[in-house]
Amino acid sequence: MVATSQPLAVQAGIRTMEIGGNAADAAISVAATLTVVEPTMNGIGSDAFAIIWDGTQLHGLNASGKSPALWSPDKFSGNKDMPKFGWNSVTVPGAVSGWVEISKRFGNLPFEKTLEPAIQYARNGFHISPTVFLQWANQAPSLADQPGFSDVFMPGGKIPKIGDLFKNIDQANTLEMIGSSQGKSFYTGETAKAMVEHCQTHGGYMSLNDLENHRAEWIGTYSLMYRDYDIHEMPPNTQGISVLIALGILNNFDLKNYPENSAMSIHLQIEAIKIAFVETYKNISDLNSIIFNPKKMLDNSFLKKRSQDIDMNKSSTYHSTDFSLSDTVYLTTSDKNGMMISMIQSNYSGFGSGIVVPGTGVSMQNRGSSFSLDPNHPNRISGGKKPFHTIIPGFVMCNNKPLISFGVMGADMQPQGHVQILVKMLDYGYDVQGAADALRWKVTTSGEIDMEDGFPDKTIEELRAKGHRIRICPFGSLQFGASQIIRKIKTGYVGGSEPRRDGMAAGI
Repeated sequence: MVATSQPLAVQAGIRTMEIGGNAADAAISVAATLTVVEPTMNGIGSDAFAIIWDGTQLHGLNASGKSPALWSPDKFSGNKDMPKFGWNSVTVPGAVSGWVEISKRFGNLPFEKTLEPAIQYARNGFHISPTVFLQWANQAPSLADQPGFSDVFMPGGKIPKIGDLFKNIDQANTLEMIGSSQGKSFYTGETAKAMVEHCQTHGGYMSLNDLENHRAEWIGTYSLMYRDYDIHEMPPNTQGISVLIALGILNNFDLKNYPENSAMSIHLQIEAIKIAFVETYKNISDLNSIIFNPKKMLDNSFLKKRSQDIDMNKSSTYHSTDFSLSDTVYLTTSDKNGMMISMIQSNYSGFGSGIVVPGTGVSMQNRGSSFSLDPNHPNRISGGKKPFHTIIPGFVMCNNKPLISFGVMGADMQPQGHVQILVKMLDYGYDVQGAADALRWKVTTSGEIDMEDGFPDKTIEELRAKGHRIRICPFGSLQFGASQIIRKIKTGYVGGSEPRRDGMAAGI
């Protein structure tokens, strides 16, 4: 089975399985294809993370890159915030290294074979889907002046429309070189040299050494028991721990005592998320920059104590760091031998930095913009350091067996989406599509609560009476994220796909 946010990418994964590929091969095909057909969310210059059940063991892969070695606080001393666009928002892109690692360790097919669907879509073209068009139209005008952007993504000076055929021949050629060289062209070869030359021409600091020294890392997962289920998330430098903190707090309450869309159920989830965000945004960065063991925040005693900070009748005051950039793709695959993969890939902000390296079709992420300039924060900018990452794949085990591979795209919505999806399925008994379809809420950086239209009026009134500042938004608004889910059942798998995007789930 394959589930992701773009139907053409789903077909790429299915096609790979039909020629003998397993879930790992299919995941690579989907991930590479998404860089072509959903360039508004990710690209070859993205970062990625994956949780993989290989049939006997769970693995966690961190394919995010470090900042250029020459970056330092002094380089950005005149800034109020980190740059959001241009080369000085770009860290070493890790997604390609992640594809290679997954293929080498778990794949059945030759690596280059898994990239063929993406290459064909890039070379022959694909028709722009509705959500991708909206994202393109919203982002392109502000990026038009970034080096290389308009030449690739605004052909003839225009934004492609729904149904237009779009080709990226340079991207096809780059993907072919990545395939034939097992990724070496991207980190040490022709593409690497093109990236560095373009970077240094436009005032950036990335070097060939930065690219050559990059490695994707097998780092395992963090986990926590929620009810009778073992929830797995990626360790720092991601915000995966925030999901576990929130669920650990909710372990101290029995949500089944409250109807699923009641004010009390939602209030407890909101307050747990707020606490989780405070702890995460204050403490989490590159694991090498954290001065204590983050797993201490998952101790039952700590979580019980934090749960006691929740006032059942009153909303807490909340304001957070802004990690609201929400442009990510998520995919999940599973196969007949039991392998399941949960994978996420992102430019961070839409097309990312806006940089497109001439002659390569490579759009570069802007993950460096999530570094802090606060000298006392563990996420402070420095050279050779991984920035705080919002993107998180999720995985659920039960009785030491795989149960659910899932994710929810959308920056600071991701942990909130993980919690809501899991509460729906594990507390309230929803099936996977029902959990994807269900109404969502979001705690915003200012402490307001965005809620999709459709919650009971009584719930809204009672939440407001507790002090929550509620804003009603249309169903499907982009800030509520997008989920894809596969659940293992006795006879195979069942998949669910987000109704708020163009995606789908399909099986063979």
